[in-house]
Amino acid sequence: MMNNKRLLTLAICSTLTASASFAASTELQALQTSWAKCQYNTSDKDQKEQCLNEVVQKNTEYLDAHPNDPELTVWLAINKSTLAGAKGGLGALSLVKEAKALLESVIDRAPQTLDGSAYTSLGSLYYQVPGWPLGFGNDKTAEQMLKKALEINPNGIDPNYFYADFLAQDGRKEEAKQYFNRALQAPSRPDRPLADQGRKMEIQAKLKELS
Repeated sequence: MMNNKRLLTLAICSTLTASASFAASTELQALQTSWAKCQYNTSDKDQKEQCLNEVVQKNTEYLDAHPNDPELTVWLAINKSTLAGAKGGLGALSLVKEAKALLESVIDRAPQTLDGSAYTSLGSLYYQVPGWPLGFGNDKTAEQMLKKALEINPNGIDPNYFYADFLAQDGRKEEAKQYFNRALQAPSRPDRPLADQGRKMEIQAKLKELS
């Protein structure tokens, strides 16, 4: 029979675990909101870069407090790769390589995290980053990653958007339209209204380019 001391220890451990999980979840939502504001509400290039730098710094602090948290790890990769896009040029390559390593670590240990977002993000890097000798870009690997993301989350706005964008860049316009329209039909995310609104505006712009 378990003694009272053992029961108390288990109760304390359970409470601490729940508190840590809640804290990480709250921090994740704050990061997602901050990213959306940087991405969609900040038009000036320098201001966007500064905004994203601050989000990366905050994300790093959160991950230091919750080591190996896969959700925070995915978002550090997303924030670093978005910052790389804002910076542009060869100086951004170190950031995307760091993002790649973070995403690979999540795929190795928790591939289902955030509905397979690591596959979506890594796939998008593979088709947007230059190929050898400058970078690691590879269209074949990109498509494999993006299709894996769609297997995990077939109705999500992001996996459909990024696969459509890849197809458009690959010259497969009719397929791209199909997946852009699927992205438009994706269920809304109540906790991410700004991200959904911004992404749908991007989709509409891409469809206009393809028509």
